[in-house]
Amino acid sequence: MNCPTCHSENVVKNGSTHNGKQKYACKDCSRQFVLNPTNRISQEKKDLIDKLLLEKIPLAGIARVVGVSERWLQKYVNEKYDLIIKFINVIAKKKGKLVIQCDEMWSFVMNKNNKIWIWMAIDIETGEIVGAYIGSRDAKGAQGLWDSLPPVYRQCAVSYTDFWAAYDVIFPKKRHKSVGKETGLTNRIERFNCTMRQRISRLVRKTLSFSKKLSNHIGAIWYFIHHYFVQDYLFFQH
Repeated sequence: MNCPTCHSENVVKNGSTHNGKQKYACKDCSRQFVLNPTNRISQEKKDLIDKLLLEKIPLAGIARVVGVSERWLQKYVNEKYDLIIKFINVIAKKKGKLVIQCDEMWSFVMNKNNKIWIWMAIDIETGEIVGAYIGSRDAKGAQGLWDSLPPVYRQCAVSYTDFWAAYDVIFPKKRHKSVGKETGLTNRIERFNCTMRQRISRLVRKTLSFSKKLSNHIGAIWYFIHHYFVQDYLFFQH
């Protein structure tokens, strides 16, 4: 018999569970376990967790609602976010007049000095998110957003942005227009930013549900982006 954590053979009996099943303890790493555990999390609970991750509920709250341990939930979330696709499958568009709005949104990981910026682009005709990049608020970030756009948008789209200088460095001048909020020409992307802050607890400006791990921060954002257009937006359009 080996410990499932450290694989040590230095294992002893350690009482029994409430249903009489023999428990064991590893004397090397102190892990307690049973053989052939049957208390697996059902697929029904996992499906519920997947839905709750899209709402402004912290992981501790989800654990309480669903009835799972925070340790198991954190492991489940880590694995889920690691597998999230970090690019957008945009609906094919023909070459022609396209208009997008772009913006960058502040967030942080661990503490507010560790700023992480979310760059987004939205097609104003379809409401579809067509570009996204998560990183720094500089020319590298603007380049990341530009590179995330499908070729047809890089070739044809007119891009409306705020006056942040990084856009002028990266976006072609002929198809880039910097505008103020009073024009209403960035309203759509700013509204989506508000939606994200309302739906993703770790993006609320003053929150105790902040991210402690960059990969989870990025994964949570991409998870919401993929879900929003495919299910929420298309549902309301019909």
